[in-house]
Amino acid sequence: MKVESAEFVKSARASGDFVRDGRPEIAFVGRSNVGKSSLMNRLLGRKGLARVSSTPGRTRLVNYFLVNRRFWFVDLPGYGYAKAGKDERREWAALADSYFRAGGAEDNRTRPLVVMLVDGKIGATPLDAQAYEYLASLGVALVVVATKVDRIPRGKRAAMERGVRETLGLEGEAPLIPVSAHSGDGMQELWSAVARHLEQSAQ
Repeated sequence: MKVESAEFVKSARASGDFVRDGRPEIAFVGRSNVGKSSLMNRLLGRKGLARVSSTPGRTRLVNYFLVNRRFWFVDLPGYGYAKAGKDERREWAALADSYFRAGGAEDNRTRPLVVMLVDGKIGATPLDAQAYEYLASLGVALVVVATKVDRIPRGKRAAMERGVRETLGLEGEAPLIPVSAHSGDGMQELWSAVARHLEQSAQ
């Protein structure tokens, strides 16, 4: 897909701030420091559009990026940042939960496509498994991507994918896309998943 325009529009601190304008949404979720911002920047071909930080847990808001004036990329707060206090972690979780449950739940056309990022180098964690179980329970369209695969020898990538599938309980047909924001691996496959969601949203 050709990205003709991409711009940051707003950050939401509470459910009343969420964008609900009928445009399709692609929501990115994952553990802190899994590489969400880097992946979004690579997909959009815009360096620095989504803020990349070496400090885990930097994304504490729901950030909206309008792509081609047609659909939204939504960057959700990272989960599992160990140094955050319990109240802070609970606040982040509540914000993400309210995003998924706010409006449009009865209409598949307004549900987001959720891109869940798992660190391919580390593998899926028990926290990732909990997040996947929660997201699957919502009935949203869900694609899992394993990030940072450029750091994994090609001979070990199949084992990594099997491990991720086993930990998350992914069925054989459930999509798992190995990606690298550095090398560009998997970008075409991920864009194909986004394009399918956009087509379904238009029906």
